[in-house]
Amino acid sequence: MDGPEPILGAVLAGGLARRMGGGDKTLLPLHGRPLLAHILARLAPQVSALALNANGDPSRFAAYGLPVVPDSIPGHPGPLAGILAAMDHAASLGLSQVLTIPGDTPLIPLDLAARLQAAAAPIACAASGGRTHPPIALWSTALRDDLRTAILAGEGKVSRWAAKHGCRVVEWEGDPFLNANTPEDLLALECAALPGQNKPR
Repeated sequence: MDGPEPILGAVLAGGLARRMGGGDKTLLPLHGRPLLAHILARLAPQVSALALNANGDPSRFAAYGLPVVPDSIPGHPGPLAGILAAMDHAASLGLSQVLTIPGDTPLIPLDLAARLQAAAAPIACAASGGRTHPPIALWSTALRDDLRTAILAGEGKVSRWAAKHGCRVVEWEGDPFLNANTPEDLLALECAALPGQNKPR
């Protein structure tokens, strides 16, 4: 069939959220709705299937009806483990590409998947304002065995591993990749998402 390759959209929510004081950042409210709800509303129209990478009891996300895929490598080794879990899940569905979004990034562009896919690279990551955002990227699932080996060997930096595979950077205007690492960041998101601006839908 002609047309874009189908994509798994995966929200990365497996971190420990230390700078936010712990807990699930993705369930924190923004304009009265969890960050996850904002992300899914913008991500779902761009992909063929959805999943959530999270550790612990999956029932806390039951309201979203998503497959919850935990890290396959223990010890919370970082976002690369979540990307690997997403890759493995995509491969199990017969999908060759996965788009990952951190669970605290609710303003993602509606053309994110299309523009990253148009880069036609094994890895394509988003950038804005001259700054790259390595966890916001489209990944070929063919790389998952190499990624597993790298994580087990101690690799923990997304940008470094992606660069080894010729990551292509795609730039957006403005700052649609604002995220909530701290309570102050969440307040900034509340201010950035005012009516008439880039409010999540």
